[in-house]
Amino acid sequence: MLVSIIVPVHNAEDYLARCLDSLLGQTFLSNHQDEYEILLIENNSTDESTAIILKYLTDYPDTIRYYSVNANGAAAARNFGVTKARGKYMWFVDADDYVDQTAVQKLFKTAEKANADLTMLGAKRIFKNGHTQYLAAINPNEKDYKHRFVRYGSGPWQFLIRRSWWLDNEFQFKNGIIHEDMELMSALILYTNNFASVDEPLYFYLENDNSVLHKSTWTGEYFDIFTALDGVYQRFKAKNALKTYHDDLEYFFIWNLLLDSANDFKKFKEGRPGFKRTREMFKKYFPNWRKNKYLKQKSFLFRLRRKLSYHGIVK
Repeated sequence: MLVSIIVPVHNAEDYLARCLDSLLGQTFLSNHQDEYEILLIENNSTDESTAIILKYLTDYPDTIRYYSVNANGAAAARNFGVTKARGKYMWFVDADDYVDQTAVQKLFKTAEKANADLTMLGAKRIFKNGHTQYLAAINPNEKDYKHRFVRYGSGPWQFLIRRSWWLDNEFQFKNGIIHEDMELMSALILYTNNFASVDEPLYFYLENDNSVLHKSTWTGEYFDIFTALDGVYQRFKAKNALKTYHDDLEYFFIWNLLLDSANDFKKFKEGRPGFKRTREMFKKYFPNWRKNKYLKQKSFLFRLRRKLSYHGIVK
């Protein structure tokens, strides 16, 4: 088996068929029909997701493998999928997204040529209003590419991953929280020098109102960002990489706490304590964050808004 695609499925009836059609329409299959598998990890769905899975399973019994698990979130579903995967490489794909038909072929070819543990892809983010944003893959030939990797972070769907490398390092996503991938994915580059990329829009990432990161009502899970970022910091500490990547990691905290999470906290009165916790985290880990060299490169307005966010003033 060459490639295992791991797809956690939870209440994805509106998107799942499109996702599966894109995975089953891969050009890679023309030469590797028996060396490609799609693992569907269904996790407590209450909609028609299971019925959709069973239909595809009937039509593609040699390619699709189906598991129904009582898991707590995407992290547990992904971790379970890894234990069942047989491929030389793995790719985590979200059920509400879809991929270009040449994606697996290009990623596999690049990974093989570079002997890469991680092969990053470019992606197109599609917003609810129809606007799009290209998320470029990091070029391993760039000077200090690892610093950029740390600075901006990434999601599990952005990489084709060598499974033996993943298992040798005993990687697992953190169960029971949202931002479950942040702690691990942001630190992966510390564990390898074998990195490659395909800077093309091979993945289509959709903003979904039903996703755990875009809820319209308050949930205490928004505070999971502090658990996730603390985990990131501890991974860098364990690898003795805090000094080397200080400015990059500091900027990662600035972006996630003073931009993304600040916008979440401001939407709900229950979120207001998040600003106090934000200040406490910066005082503990990055007390001089205002002097961050990457922050200084931003516009005056951007810097001002981050300082206001620090004090709980978000507009």
